Amino acid sequence: MLTALPGGVRTFAQQPSQIPTLQPPQPGFVFPTKQTLTFTVDWRVFTAGTAVFNTELQGNLQKITATADTVGAVTMLFPVADKFQSAFDIKTGCSTGFSKQIQEGRRKVTSDLSFNYTIGKQTQVEHNLVKGTSKEQTASIPACVTDSLSAIFYAASQPLVVGQNVRFPLADAMRTVTVTMKVEAKEEIKTPAGTFQTIRVQPTADEGIVKNRGRIWIWYTDDARHMPVQIRASLFWGTITFHLQSFETK
Repeated sequence: MLTALPGGVRTFAQQPSQIPTLQPPQPGFVFPTKQTLTFTVDWRVFTAGTAVFNTELQGNLQKITATADTVGAVTMLFPVADKFQSAFDIKTGCSTGFSKQIQEGRRKVTSDLSFNYTIGKQTQVEHNLVKGTSKEQTASIPACVTDSLSAIFYAASQPLVVGQNVRFPLADAMRTVTVTMKVEAKEEIKTPAGTFQTIRVQPTADEGIVKNRGRIWIWYTDDARHMPVQIRASLFWGTITFHLQSFETK
């Protein structure tokens, strides 16, 4: 339910649902102090772009910056230069917020999502840089959630056992959805960065960005790191695959 308040602030009242509790990272799981993962992004038979994930440990916060840029002919057809940032507490797994700067074709939008667990609210401020408009929205959240970027690295801290699922709450589009990570199989994956023994995981949800992005799979290394080395999204207009090109831990 959407409620309009004076001053243009909109609030979202969520319907009651069974939202799972976000479990803290496994005891003993080690987050890298610093890490850079560079991926090539393929669409059909073309290399469409690059994506880079930078993670850095600052105190108890795992900070993440991700960029996505088109390359070659795709840039002439539909240029993309996106940047995403988030952070989460490595003790609890709770996200502190999520921001994005989107430049896709003629669309230019910035958005900042923050979480206030004390009062159980999330607030999003969005600016449309083309139209020159802004809007602010608020909604309720549980005591601890993850976000759509942090979730990739938070999930790595959970036990990934074939045949078992990992469930957690994710703040998405001003509501909280339950994401189920289905741990499907072990698989050997060849990437430009090398050959890896991996665990294939499929995130699913009944609503929100995970559902609307089609079918998604993530391949994590089958070792203590659980480093993501391949990501695939099967969308209505085709399939894109992120192949690990290189990784650095310094």
